[in-house]
Amino acid sequence: MIDPTVSDNSSSSVLRLAIVGTGPAGMYAVEHLLTELGENVEIDLYERLPTPWGMVRSAVAPDHLIKKQIIDTSFKRLLNHKQVRFFGNVRVGDHVQHEELAAWYNGVVYASGADADTRMNIPGEDLPGCVGAREFVHWYNGHPDFSDRHFDLSHKRAVIVGNGNVAMDVARILTLDVSELQKSDMPDYAIEALSKSAVEEVVILGRRGQLQAAFHRPELEEFEHLDGVAVTLGGEPLIAEDDPQCASADWTTRKKLVMLRRLIDRQVNNPRKRIVLHFLGSPKAVFGEGRVERIEIVRNQLVADDSGGLRAQATDEVLTLESGLVMRAIGFRGLPFPGLPFDEKRNVVRNTGGRVAEQAVDAENEVALPGTYVTGWLKRGPRGLIGTNKSCARETVDNLLEDASLGRLPGAEKDAISILEVIQQRQPQLVQRDQWWTIDRFERATAVGDRPRAKLTSHENLLECALGR
Repeated sequence: MIDPTVSDNSSSSVLRLAIVGTGPAGMYAVEHLLTELGENVEIDLYERLPTPWGMVRSAVAPDHLIKKQIIDTSFKRLLNHKQVRFFGNVRVGDHVQHEELAAWYNGVVYASGADADTRMNIPGEDLPGCVGAREFVHWYNGHPDFSDRHFDLSHKRAVIVGNGNVAMDVARILTLDVSELQKSDMPDYAIEALSKSAVEEVVILGRRGQLQAAFHRPELEEFEHLDGVAVTLGGEPLIAEDDPQCASADWTTRKKLVMLRRLIDRQVNNPRKRIVLHFLGSPKAVFGEGRVERIEIVRNQLVADDSGGLRAQATDEVLTLESGLVMRAIGFRGLPFPGLPFDEKRNVVRNTGGRVAEQAVDAENEVALPGTYVTGWLKRGPRGLIGTNKSCARETVDNLLEDASLGRLPGAEKDAISILEVIQQRQPQLVQRDQWWTIDRFERATAVGDRPRAKLTSHENLLECALGR
């Protein structure tokens, strides 16, 4: 069936563009393009999953319903725009190649995120029970690639390596009262597993000190609302308010320390669970017979580097903790994308201001690939919040529009109808916009009680709902 919402407009004044990825980076790019070009743009959204929204659906904590409101307040309107089409369940590099997209469209914007986690590179890391936090986050969010995973929650202690916002979210989910999860869009299988969890203590391990902690204050503040959960310190004592280090810290860091003191001073009678914020510690090795049983942690000290900053340096002091689950949460990283130049050092698509660029063989200069762009984590690396993608997409779109004004964009070889016919032929299980809304309506309609939706969590169930097959 041909989607009638995008016309076969052959006018040279209309840009035909493809955006690969429908998370915040991709949707903000859509917003900027529609705002700047009005009716002079047609956009096809390519998404490898049957569902849109990227990290908002599959990485934002299930109980953070306010953060997910961006879908209804903005993204939904953009997806429904008459000049936008949705091609779900289509994998670039499989069903269609970059070289084809580059020929079919005036421009292609890649916004597909960072799909791997950073490894610790320590002995024992590959033991069962040592996993990436990304896997756990996708599992409890019902991501269809991860919904069949199993995590051993039968031990009293879990250790999370890294103390960024992802680590804080994971610790909170592991200690949150199940009654709170039952108000969220967490899938039933995850709620059931967490309701049977034996985990009583979650250790969050940071290699540097309290002043250098990677988490943001709002994520720390949420610990204050965990009923029956005590927060304690490990690795170093709480920095005093009158410590000279505090005087030189910036406002944001000082506010985090105020919140940290409040959490440590909070009285929790007979706590049912405990979160330990362990600073100045790095993982040295993971041990166990056939699976994770304990982790060895080396104590660090802070030393000045050549630039005047502070880095963690290992000492001879080692601590061993029994643990049945070790999660690495030390960052995500991008993966090479078929057909695009990749910066192996930074783990991003090589680009300048969002313009994808090849590095010349005999020079340091980079040469832009005509009509090829990148935005989001694949452009800048895995940092920033949802809203950070807005300014990132703005820069990329501005550069695309500048290239258009200067006549640098290639011609579009295929019209809208021809593109759809090719995609339907190559992917008979194509999920278009109306079929995604069928999934959305079903998930909302089948939710019980206060839950906003009952997610379909397997590729099979999603496609059965969307396509009726």
